[in-house]
Amino acid sequence: MGCCSSNNETKITLTVEGMTCGHCKSSVEKALRELDGVKSATVDLGAKKVDVSYDSGKVTVDAMKAAIEEAGYEVA
Repeated sequence: MGCCSSNNETKITLTVEGMTCGHCKSSVEKALRELDGVKSATVDLGAKKVDVSYDSGKVTVDAMKAAIEEAGYEVA
């Protein structure tokens, strides 16, 4: 049985309020990467944004927002 690659890769940029330091950056990236379906998450601290690459068949934007909020940050 082979593994199939998904063509559901989607990219989104979310605005995240409350990030002020490297620890904040790491917390948001970690919260997103722990979700099944998130392939990468990269925070731009200065712009207050996180770029996420994910499989839209496995994870929703609402789930990503919830993970960020559970980590203590606000998604604008």
